[in-house]
Amino acid sequence: MAGHSMSSTNETRSADLFIKGLWKENPVFVQLLGMCPTLAVSNSVINAVSMGLATMFVLVMSSALVSALRNFIPKQVRIATYILIIATFVTVAEYIIQAISLDIHKSLGAFISLIVVNCIILGQAESFASKNKVIPSIIASTGTGAGFVFAITCMGSFREVIGNGSFAGIPLFGPNYQPWIVMILPGGGFFALGILLMIYNRINRWYKATKTQPAVAKTARVAG
Repeated sequence: MAGHSMSSTNETRSADLFIKGLWKENPVFVQLLGMCPTLAVSNSVINAVSMGLATMFVLVMSSALVSALRNFIPKQVRIATYILIIATFVTVAEYIIQAISLDIHKSLGAFISLIVVNCIILGQAESFASKNKVIPSIIASTGTGAGFVFAITCMGSFREVIGNGSFAGIPLFGPNYQPWIVMILPGGGFFALGILLMIYNRINRWYKATKTQPAVAKTARVAG
């Protein structure tokens, strides 16, 4: 019975770690981290998904390795070591993208190499992976990575549909549609981010309101 209870607690903690990174503390919509790739390469769905998956791969792999080596890395050189580990997996990700599609590799350009300085990855290594075991680190980094993929894909979808009238290169509207070109230009990235932040906050406020209403009604019935 105690074993079952402990297993249930561990599963709950794992789910909390994943959901925390995916939604509650989404790296883009809540922490506003990783803005450089989010704004720069989210002008199409394919670019956004590719950058999101590459970042998630580096995030999960580097967190796992940092966690595994945390007791062997001297504190004085920990940041330099984390950057070396991250840079290694960025190189792997760049070769994988290059092998899969040269067009995507050219579209993402220097932003693949710039994953090294993505503050989401270094922050995850310093704040969580360096203080926790491997499995929790993998779960937490997977949730954070999924949150980044979700956010940048929302950006890419919104900008491409409005700015180009297509989704992943597939035309959605008729020939009379006049695309709003500014949405796929750099300035459109800020505009799209502002709209998505507003939608995200509205959803959170609606969820909190629906969650607190039953408790308020129950309290009122007890008091009555």
